[in-house]
Amino acid sequence: MAGSKIEKDVFGTLPDGRNVERIVLRGEGGFEARVIAHGAVLQALIAPDAKGGYDDVVLGHDAFAGYLAERKFLGATVGRYANRIAKGQFSLDGETVQLAVNNGPNALHGGLDGFDRKLWDIAEIDDGAAPAVTLTYRSPHGEENYPGRLDVRLTYRITGPTELSLSMEARTDRPTIVNLTNHSFFNLEGATSGTSILDHKLIVAAEHFLAIDPTAIPLPEPPRSVAGTPFDFRDAQAVGARIRESHEQLQNGRGYDHTYCLARDGKLAFAARLEAPRSGRVMELFTDQPGLQVYSGNYLDGTISGKGGKLIRQSDAMCLEPHIWPDAPNRPDFPSPRLEPGEVYRHHTVYRFGARMP
Repeated sequence: MAGSKIEKDVFGTLPDGRNVERIVLRGEGGFEARVIAHGAVLQALIAPDAKGGYDDVVLGHDAFAGYLAERKFLGATVGRYANRIAKGQFSLDGETVQLAVNNGPNALHGGLDGFDRKLWDIAEIDDGAAPAVTLTYRSPHGEENYPGRLDVRLTYRITGPTELSLSMEARTDRPTIVNLTNHSFFNLEGATSGTSILDHKLIVAAEHFLAIDPTAIPLPEPPRSVAGTPFDFRDAQAVGARIRESHEQLQNGRGYDHTYCLARDGKLAFAARLEAPRSGRVMELFTDQPGLQVYSGNYLDGTISGKGGKLIRQSDAMCLEPHIWPDAPNRPDFPSPRLEPGEVYRHHTVYRFGARMP
């Protein structure tokens, strides 16, 4: 439709014959977000550079077959529980819940068949001044052994000339846990640039982080201060400047794969800033979540190819995942992921893009 800020097409087809639709949301200039219904995936995010050019800044696949072939969470909506739960086990109201163990000894990102593997429904499309798509998914009681039916509603919306907002809500019919995030892998030089993110400059607005054991479960201790460690990004630092230092936590994570503790109280606030040295692209991230997982792409190993047929290798991109802290169901000293009937789980994250001459 002439003048439309939204486009819809069929991106692929599931083995059972169901179509996987793609929605394109457009901002100013060439800024756009492309969302596919399978996994509520952010399939592409086209952002400006300092010279007025535009490029895709998230890893993914050009065709749907790539998303089906390998589960790498590229751009996916992750749930019911993002990040890890120790031994895949937690207690809820005196009952022990055993989840699938799918990451060493732990449960990761919702189990064997999480939200990233589901075909979401496209519930609404808003072609107004702030174009948006809303997707929904109903997770039945007992799915992946999580208690309670969970009704999830997710909206991607263009909320500024070069700004993408992600809002999620969830409701349950019985006590349960929930922790959702978007798992986009960012390279602000471009998804097919072939450059590492190790020279990207990063700021994280956090004074503490969660130290982890070798299986990436938080240690039984309070959050550690970032001061005097390679984890201090309160001022801009290159991601790779200290990543190879001899530090027990870098060894445990094989680089950065740690949750930073944000001072939030449920209000949207600045959490991180990422800047690419050559393109001049800048991304600022705002969230209302209490944690931000900073992951430097340590386990990308060249076994899959992404957009443009390029192999995806270690540190080709990084994730900045806002969510509740890992293993929180087993840690009463952590922010609680518990959701009761009648309550609403809410998650709001904003990605704001700009550029400055390098």
